[in-house]
Amino acid sequence: LCPQVPELEKATVRIRQPERVRGIIRSLREQGVAKLQVVSDFDMTLSRFGCNGRRCPTSHNILDTSRVVSEDGRKKLKDLLHYYYPIEIDPNRTLEEKCPLMVEWWTRAHELLVQQKIRKDDIAQIVRESEAMLRYGHGAEFFDRLHKNNVPLFIFSAGVGDVLEEIIRQASVFYSNVNVVSNYMEFDDDGVLTHFKGPLIHTYNKNNTVLQGTEYFQQLSTRTNIILLGDSMGDLTMADGIPRVENILKIGFLNDKVEERRGKYLEAYDIVLESDETLDVVNGILRYILTE
Repeated sequence: LCPQVPELEKATVRIRQPERVRGIIRSLREQGVAKLQVVSDFDMTLSRFGCNGRRCPTSHNILDTSRVVSEDGRKKLKDLLHYYYPIEIDPNRTLEEKCPLMVEWWTRAHELLVQQKIRKDDIAQIVRESEAMLRYGHGAEFFDRLHKNNVPLFIFSAGVGDVLEEIIRQASVFYSNVNVVSNYMEFDDDGVLTHFKGPLIHTYNKNNTVLQGTEYFQQLSTRTNIILLGDSMGDLTMADGIPRVENILKIGFLNDKVEERRGKYLEAYDIVLESDETLDVVNGILRYILTE
């Protein structure tokens, strides 16, 4: 496909339009680092989906299953997950059907977390005790390379901002080029969680409705080439607020229910990575684009 990016030959890679992908990668390289930005989801995209046959936690799961949540709270949060997650990934439901249900899920989950009186001081330790990890093999290389080349990394997450920032911090890769938009907690003067700040970000509203007026996209108006990384259909709109996009390469991680969702992913993403727990392909493309 692209001899300069041998990682694209991995068995986990699927591409519907190889010529098109080759053209986009070539353009990204020719137009240079000054025009590039990366827009990425976090949970199950930059963080791992599974490890040794077990699911890794999302930033919400880390809180949901931690010692700071009561037994009863944990059970209720788990019930919500079992009810709403199949709806979230159901390929036969429309976005119109899913959106109000996602708002309902996130709102109810956040209300349950607020009832737990979580302390700000506990978050670092909760993350340390969790099984969260960045994607295997060079999650750090991805962050390092973008930072070294001054490429902005915009993380757009429906998770819990305080938790995912802590995961990145503990991996020692929270650099100045990283910008996060997510659901953040608000704490009172005693450091106890009182509510979540708005606007609510769920899987299917990651677009410019949430981003209107953010300085971030205004500052980056010259960064018209985008690599977009996601693991859900909702992630495809993450770059919608960006003015004048010239080239966009959409890379999708298909982590779950691979057979039944493959068709939809191949239509929507330029490159689909099936059950691939690494960032090898992304790093290979970046290596090629960013090497003089």
